[in-house]
This record gives sequence, C-alpha cells and structure tokens, in this order.
Amino acid sequence: MQVSESGIYRTYLEQTPRSRALFESACPHLPGGSTRMTLFHKPYPIYAASGEGCVLRDVDGNSRIDFINNFTSLIHGHANPNVVAAVMDQLPRGTAYASPTQSEVLLAEEIKRRIPSVETMLFNNSGSEAVMGAVRAARAFTGRTKIAKFEGAYHGSYDYVAISGKSLPGSGSDPDSPAPTLDSQGLHPSALADAVVMRYNSIASVERTLERCGKELAAVLIEPICGSGGMIPAQPDFVAALRRETEKRGVLMICDEVIALRLGMGGGQGEYGVKPDLTTMAKIIGGGFPIGAFGGRRDVMEVFAVGGPGPRALHLGTFNANPVSSRAGLATLEQLDAAAFARLNALGESARSGLRATLKARGVTGQVTGAGSLFQFHFTATPITDYRSAKSANADLAFLTYLGMMNRGIQLASRGMGCLSTPMGEPEVDRMVAAFDATLLELQRERWLR
Repeated sequence: MQVSESGIYRTYLEQTPRSRALFESACPHLPGGSTRMTLFHKPYPIYAASGEGCVLRDVDGNSRIDFINNFTSLIHGHANPNVVAAVMDQLPRGTAYASPTQSEVLLAEEIKRRIPSVETMLFNNSGSEAVMGAVRAARAFTGRTKIAKFEGAYHGSYDYVAISGKSLPGSGSDPDSPAPTLDSQGLHPSALADAVVMRYNSIASVERTLERCGKELAAVLIEPICGSGGMIPAQPDFVAALRRETEKRGVLMICDEVIALRLGMGGGQGEYGVKPDLTTMAKIIGGGFPIGAFGGRRDVMEVFAVGGPGPRALHLGTFNANPVSSRAGLATLEQLDAAAFARLNALGESARSGLRATLKARGVTGQVTGAGSLFQFHFTATPITDYRSAKSANADLAFLTYLGMMNRGIQLASRGMGCLSTPMGEPEVDRMVAAFDATLLELQRERWLR
C-alpha cells in the first residue's frame, strides 16, 4: 500500500484545504514551496496562523498542541508574556544599531553563569553561523584544517560540516570508520577532503580515528544528544573517552549545544560533566528570534580579539547581537531555573514512558529515544545507539503516525520527533500519548501494523 492510499493521508487533506491552497500559491515563488526545506513533506505542510502557549493554530482553524516548538527553539512555547514584554519594550527604541548594547553584555553574562566552560563568547544569527565561527576559531588556533564529526549529526548548513549527516556510504563500509559523504550538491570538494567521520557512541571508532589522524585535526564536533540522527543520547563513557582522546592530542572538542542546551542549566555538557574547549549555541537563547553564539576557552577565543596587531580570525555580521534577539533571549533564560528544568524534564520522561507503554500495549515493535524534554519514536526492533541503527526504522510508518497525530490535534516533526515546552503539563502529555495510541490502532486497522 502507498502512503497516499491511507485513510490517515486522506483525512489530512480534508482538514487542511487552505494550507493546500497556500502551498500551491507559494510554489511559483519559492522553490519547493517553502524557504525551509525541513518543513516540507508530502502532500504539503500546514501553514501557521497563530500560536499561544503550547497551542498552534493553522490557517484552516485547526488547533494543535505544539510538540515541535519550532524545532526545539521555543522552550516557553508561543508568545510567552515575559518575552513579548521585553521585545515590545525594545522595539520603540530601535531594532539594530551600529553600536554594541547592554543587552548583549547581559545575555553573555547569563550564558557564562550557566556554562562554566564558556570563558568568553561571541554572538551571531543562527546555529549554522555559530558552528562556522567555532570551526574557524579551532582552525586559527591550532593551525590545522581537518574537522571530525559523527555520522548522522547535523551541525548546520556550513559547507565544511554538511558531511555524512543525511547520507550513508555504500554497503560493506566499516561502521566504525565511515567514509565521508556529501549531504548536498554544490559543496566544494575541499569540504570532503577536510572531513573525518566517526561512529556515534563508539569508543573504538574515536580511539582508532584519533590515533590515525589526530595530528591533522583542528577539532571534533559532538552533540550531547544526536538530534537529526534520531534524538540519540550520548553514552557517558563515550563522551568521557572523546574528551580524553582529544585532550591527549591537542584536538579541540566543540560541544554543539544548539539543541542540547535545553537539557539542563548547564546544557548537555553539564549533564555529562564534561568541559569542552568550545561550545555552540542557538535556538532557546534567542527566545524565538534569530540568534547564534559560540564561546569557550579564553586563549582560543582570543583569535578574534581586536586591537593591537588585529584579530587572527574575522567575525563580522550586520545583525550580530541585535538588541531584540538579545532581550528575548535574556527574558527566556531568566525563567529557566533548576526547578523549571526539573519539571520540564520530568514531563519529558513521562512522555517517553507513555509512548513506550503504548507500543507495548498495542504489540507494536518500536523504540523511543530522547532525554530531558526531547523524544522520538522509531518503528524498529533494533536498539538505537547511532545513526545506522536509527536508519533501520520504517520511515513510512513514522510519517503516517505523524499525520495521524496531526489529525488528532498533536504537532510533531514529520519523522516522529518532539519536544516539550514549559506551558505544558501532564494533561498535554496525556493527550499526546492518547493520540499516538489512537493512531497506532488506525494503522493496525489499515494493516500497516500487525
């Protein structure tokens, strides 16, 4: 059976005619109908009209509990009153200046207070830019060019890290020593030449790779939870081994906290008790506005220092540290204390437990990954520890489950990934789990599941 033959698919079409019309009107103007490729799925994405708290409304008048929160960036949901007040206070004062502002300093102080490894830092406008800046810092500081990353990890659209995030080498390749593959056409060949790829959660892969080419590596990029690769938490002994092996060889460890910062007060690195050399951040530190940041060891970040003979590396940007994003970010972080994280992470565990219990009760083979307030379901019997095991899951089932839950008032990512926000409570988690259960039952009736 084709996905488009499912009753779930047909219900989605019936519920979203205005979204369909908007998508069709967008296609002549925007390649593929949308500026953001991550939002596209067949037959078309829903078009948002408004959001408040944990509820998102589309142009057809459907209300859904938002369990994607603009891909994890809205930790307080939509239109948080404190964030709105901070932004409304700033707007009449101006949105961007050719001068630094106090809000930039205050946000940097708050981030440094939470993340001890960040001794000094710089702002930009996205997670991709944050990674680009951290990679530039590592290369300028070490004098080396190669960058290592883990298969399945997404670190943004920068050419030199758009490697082996969505693509796999051919069959027969050694999973502990993956051949780098390009995620996109249009990348310069040097991106592949300077890339080294390792297997996530494999100590053997880390040790073997760093023994072989550690002297050529400027840095290793790691997510404490591999988001796009399947929302896979890093194993503590794996993180410790990576830190040990990088320190031994003078390779900088870059902790990508763009998603993982929502795991706790100190982000993912705080949860694992590891001190990286550099950290990249975005998403929740902007309160729903464009932002990125990177920072770490003072001696490394000094490559950007102005004055004297001038910086060894450039960091420029018209809207870097703009006051609107800075104030929204500060208002967001001020509401995230240890108690708020504890409550949100407990809800996340409740969500994961509920999804697992539902799979078991329905007799459906599947896995639920995640940590903190993050989760993802996978239809596979294979335990998921890395990208290749995540790729064993049935993508059509995950997509139909997403559509079925959308039809029942729950919004997730189309691959089955979700996250929570602070306006949520147990009732919202219960509704999400109930929608999952009802969708599995519908899939069983349609014989997608047995």
